[in-house]
Amino acid sequence: MRAWFRNMDPNRRIVTVTVGVVLLMGSLAWAAVPFYDWFCRVTGFGGTTSVAAGAADKVLERTIKVRFDASTARDMPWEFRPVQREMELRIGETGMMFYEAHNPTDKRITGTASYNVFPYEAGGHFSKIACFCFEEQTLEPGERVEMPVTFYVDPELVEDPDAKHVKHITLSYTFHVVKVEDVSEARLAPAGTTAASVAGDAGAASAAVTVTAREGGEPAAVSARKKLN
Repeated sequence: MRAWFRNMDPNRRIVTVTVGVVLLMGSLAWAAVPFYDWFCRVTGFGGTTSVAAGAADKVLERTIKVRFDASTARDMPWEFRPVQREMELRIGETGMMFYEAHNPTDKRITGTASYNVFPYEAGGHFSKIACFCFEEQTLEPGERVEMPVTFYVDPELVEDPDAKHVKHITLSYTFHVVKVEDVSEARLAPAGTTAASVAGDAGAASAAVTVTAREGGEPAAVSARKKLN
């Protein structure tokens, strides 16, 4: 192989080396994306949260405040906000929070949410049991929904030298456009329809959108979103 390469025409040798380098770098770049995603999920690097199959094994007396933030990508026309800006819960306690999304356009729009936790050192200790961000969300023209996230802060946070002094955690979501579709004869929601006007039909369920576990009670890991119109 080496003799073949040495006897190769100089110009052809340069082309061969260049193509080889390009293929190698392309392969490394392709492999780096899933590896980086796996690394962030395992370590919490960059504020990436963890995913849990169920509630924490224990609940501490120490409390922590969780703030909720929402934004949209520049090309995403949805209105997107947290129903509640902040909640305080015990470390290890399961909390439930809703985000509201509204599609004010005459198009069917599918979106996906990226997320992170700040401060970054707390990312690996913020565990989601269920979340709207686990799958793409599609809103019809004029549709308004509330989408749940069920989570807890892992008690191991208090043993982490980099995170044990954290008293506030901010959970941020950004919605990005995946697909926009024209809908023939799309019927928009009546003008003036808001979460508040629909809350009368939803009753207490719409008011109690920030359920947290108290005295051993754990809220269900709700994964289905709630349509408001």
